[in-house]
Amino acid sequence: MTRIILKKGREESLRRFHPWVFSGAIAQVVGEPAEGDVVGVFAYDGSFLAYGHYQIGSIAVRVLSFSGEDVLGPDFWTAMISRALKVREAAGLASNPLTNCFRLVHGEGDGLPGLIIDWYDGVCVMQAHSVGMFRAKAAICDALRTVFGDRLKAVYDKSSGTAPFKAGLDLVDGYLFKADGFSDDEQVVLENGNRFLVNWTEGQKTGFFLDQRENRALVGSCSKGRTVLNLFCYTGGFSVYALNNGALRVDSVDSSRKAVEMVGRNMELNGFDKDRHSDICADAIDFLRDVPEDKYDLMIVDPPAFAKHRGALNNALRAYQRLNAAAISKVAPGGLVFTFSCSQVVDKEAFALAVFSAAAQTGRSVRILDRLNQPADHAVNIYHPEGEYLKGLLLYVE
Repeated sequence: MTRIILKKGREESLRRFHPWVFSGAIAQVVGEPAEGDVVGVFAYDGSFLAYGHYQIGSIAVRVLSFSGEDVLGPDFWTAMISRALKVREAAGLASNPLTNCFRLVHGEGDGLPGLIIDWYDGVCVMQAHSVGMFRAKAAICDALRTVFGDRLKAVYDKSSGTAPFKAGLDLVDGYLFKADGFSDDEQVVLENGNRFLVNWTEGQKTGFFLDQRENRALVGSCSKGRTVLNLFCYTGGFSVYALNNGALRVDSVDSSRKAVEMVGRNMELNGFDKDRHSDICADAIDFLRDVPEDKYDLMIVDPPAFAKHRGALNNALRAYQRLNAAAISKVAPGGLVFTFSCSQVVDKEAFALAVFSAAAQTGRSVRILDRLNQPADHAVNIYHPEGEYLKGLLLYVE
């Protein structure tokens, strides 16, 4: 196994269990590791620190273990997935009759950096964000079969859009396992009793944005008697919750024709009257610009990540400011605005400042009723605060 020797004094972050080793901290590489290989990381004095996946880039090693356990053995993956499942059981998700979809593995939050696995009522959809995880996908699939047994219907690898494309990998999405008789690429799942059709082959991410489950429930609790605008609606998650909790009317807007078609299917699936809902294929920002003032008294503003890397941060903050200024200026008096950012490089303070600037620009009186974040199945490792990527604000606008 290749040995990664750190520069003197650069081991402190690992001794505090931060799961990344940056390339600038490395003094010597003993061996010739290929990208994705498991390597050992050692301090300058030769003491062992961690095992992890080697990769090319500013983050040179993503840590899998801070102990001497056999990270190359088949039992490693079974043990780690079992540990992740116990977290979901502790959060009340793994056996909830009203919710049968959740995130099973959340990268660094579950000690498996570079790996995402979402559970859709027996179907595991996997995304590898690193070469090491991509190369381990067969072993991960075997571990899932061991942990879940007959409960597992299928394992689908959807890494073509997430694994490093420059690494020369065979990035073709497909099934790693199918139980006898399983043939579907989509199925209906339950979330807090609401029904959603999830298509993991054609949908964004793994098919559904599971990280907004608790925030969708909060929208539902605030929707009775209100007229709702759901911007960047994707397949209509917030819209379903609003209508199921007494919203007078909901308009769902997204620029993706496929997403808007799925919104319509989810409306039918939940039995809603067509006169209470419209699904609109349009650019959300352009649509908001033309919205009459006071038409909506509840708005959801949940855009895609405006900044995927730190170099785009300033432009992203300006975009959040413009978008939120438009929403705050148009919502009816006494209205609510749920606004979000899923950009990891935009921290809570920066996002709040952008929304503050937007509110000041409108001149309206705005109060923060709640600060919103990701749910327990999108676990944040206390030693890796960077994992807290989803942030939001619930605003009351006079």
